[in-house]
Amino acid sequence: MSTFIDFVSILRRSSIVAFAGLSIALTGCANFYVDSATKEVPVSSYRKPESPPPVQVLFEFQTKGVPNAAVTSHLKAQVIQKVRDSGLFSRVEEGPVQGGGLLSVKLNNVPLTDDAFSKGFVTGLTFGLAGSKVSDGYICTVSYLDDGQSVSVTKSARHAIHTTLGLAASPGDAVKVASIDEAVIKMTSQILSTVLNDLSQDPAFLPQ
Repeated sequence: MSTFIDFVSILRRSSIVAFAGLSIALTGCANFYVDSATKEVPVSSYRKPESPPPVQVLFEFQTKGVPNAAVTSHLKAQVIQKVRDSGLFSRVEEGPVQGGGLLSVKLNNVPLTDDAFSKGFVTGLTFGLAGSKVSDGYICTVSYLDDGQSVSVTKSARHAIHTTLGLAASPGDAVKVASIDEAVIKMTSQILSTVLNDLSQDPAFLPQ
């Protein structure tokens, strides 16, 4: 429970947290699922450059398009390590890199379910007898600009996390996880692997 409470405190403006937080207070139970439509792409699938360039990475987490500094700080290390592990760049740094390009990574949390707060409230009032489900969407956009600013490539992918309360059936095409923290970490890894793979396959990024 402590992990959930800690992560709720930095995701408090998102619909999934408002829904889950209220429902846990009222019913004591919430289940979290990571959508299966976007899967982890293994690094071995990426098309690797013969001479990887160095790069500066700028990461920002957003809630409905508004920068969320707390979640950015929480996920930054994971995102930067994911870029390092991709093998697409010789050096990956947070600051400017001499002779290197710029990789901008934005992860935007956008609610997919209308009126999540009311759904959670109804579930609570019925002590879980009326099941509810809310889904939060995530859009990851990666933009790469080389050192000479002659190459500019942008890729994006979508993902989702689902939360159920009460007697609501589990989402059909989703994987259950233990907490919202685990769900966000898993989603971040999967969606970032997808956009990095798409970037590596683009001839503009890596000419044939």
